Amino acid sequence: MSDKKKPLIKTNFHPRNKHREGYDFGLLSKAYPALEPFVRPNKYGNISIDYGDPQAVKALNTALLAAHYDIQDWDIPDGYLCPAIPGRSDYIHYIADLLSYVNTKGIPRGPQIKALDIGAGASAVYALVGARSYRWSFIASDIDKKAIDNIDKIIKANPTLKDHLKSRHQGNPKKMFKGVIQKDEYYDVSICNPPYYTSAEEAKASTTRKFNNLHKGKGGPVVSNFGGNNKELWCEGGELYFILNMIRESKAFEKQVLLFSSLVSNKDHLDHLTDELKRVGATQHQVVKMAQGNKRSRILSWTFLNDKEIKAWTGYRWA
Repeated sequence: MSDKKKPLIKTNFHPRNKHREGYDFGLLSKAYPALEPFVRPNKYGNISIDYGDPQAVKALNTALLAAHYDIQDWDIPDGYLCPAIPGRSDYIHYIADLLSYVNTKGIPRGPQIKALDIGAGASAVYALVGARSYRWSFIASDIDKKAIDNIDKIIKANPTLKDHLKSRHQGNPKKMFKGVIQKDEYYDVSICNPPYYTSAEEAKASTTRKFNNLHKGKGGPVVSNFGGNNKELWCEGGELYFILNMIRESKAFEKQVLLFSSLVSNKDHLDHLTDELKRVGATQHQVVKMAQGNKRSRILSWTFLNDKEIKAWTGYRWA
């Protein structure tokens, strides 16, 4: 008898995350039949897919969006980041919690809640999850015109998204809010999953390590199972400098956004980031810890509004 133990189902996702108890591959294959050829028992005897196979990962994500979020005909261009739906969902649910803390009626729901996704990528996953889970309205922005064009295709293929999702191209790669947030526009929250690596070489080295761990020395060309092009994976200065610049630029839009936020993968960056928030005059900030399996991350959120202004904002916009 094998002494291998089946892995336990991870339940450290957010309580409202639809994926916290694992996947029903029968349901998913029914929602997206192209997933079925990739489904087979893993080494523990559990029904699963090969997470080292980019095609299998993409098929799984397509099935998850179809089965749980009623997103049909979703696709991304070859080589673009195929984000893990459960982890992306956690961010949205924790943001909903943060908004609920300033709302006496609980989590604000409905299209009057406006969200801005900085660097949405070609998948627009955050907007899709937020629109379906809470009926929020999203602007999905990106510096990559091809990514924006793909978001438009997703919207066209899913007509019910028309009133909940719009794309907006950021023409200046050095800016995040300027050129996207228009005069007299107001957003209840901004979200961002920033590029992590400082260079293409660093990103490639990480991909190689992950590939080798998944394939255990089986060889073959190194391929990222979740994809991702240069604009999505790295920028000059990496995650730290990206978020520092975001914080500095957010000051210019302090009255147009209630809650700014960003994912922070490296906990060692938090001290630098919170020091910068104090320097630019943020009135409040909060760090929310997240965990998906063995991965640890966190959300950094901040606002420039005082308590009186926050109360007036929610009372007027969320009524």
